[in-house]
Amino acid sequence: MNVTPLISAETIQRRVAELADALSRRYADREVVLLVVLKGAFVFAADLMRRMTIPVVVDFVRARSYAGMESNGVVALTFTPDTPLEGRDVVIVEDILDTGRTSYAIREWVRAKQPASVALCVLLDKPARRHVEIEADFAGLVIDDRFVVGYGLDYEQQGRQFPDIGVLGGME
Repeated sequence: MNVTPLISAETIQRRVAELADALSRRYADREVVLLVVLKGAFVFAADLMRRMTIPVVVDFVRARSYAGMESNGVVALTFTPDTPLEGRDVVIVEDILDTGRTSYAIREWVRAKQPASVALCVLLDKPARRHVEIEADFAGLVIDDRFVVGYGLDYEQQGRQFPDIGVLGGME
């Protein structure tokens, strides 16, 4: 897999620590449910929760809208959490906010469960590709419109294991 470096592991870890601190301050003295979007956000979520200083409950949701490098525009939730969300502070943890369709669909699904609050925390924000009105409440890094892999992000299940984030060769 030919990958051109874009964001170093050190930069990622610095931003994860800053996001964890911001979340811990926002929800001080409260427990939050980190609703991790599978599969891409699991690495980010693991690092994020280990740096948070407040109680967290972790659960997962899985949504699909991509085939290869393109979103097909239809979001399907294929796995939903066991944790009751009603009356709780929920933070949706996403690897990348791209078209916004997946994050929007998950956020609306969570809102229907009547949480006390819902926020979106993303590692990467790619505003150039946004198709729906949604912004992250907590965003790690803004990137240009490039297809990236590493740190949990993949191309057809490959590249998740890289500690850095890079641009997939020939796919800029």
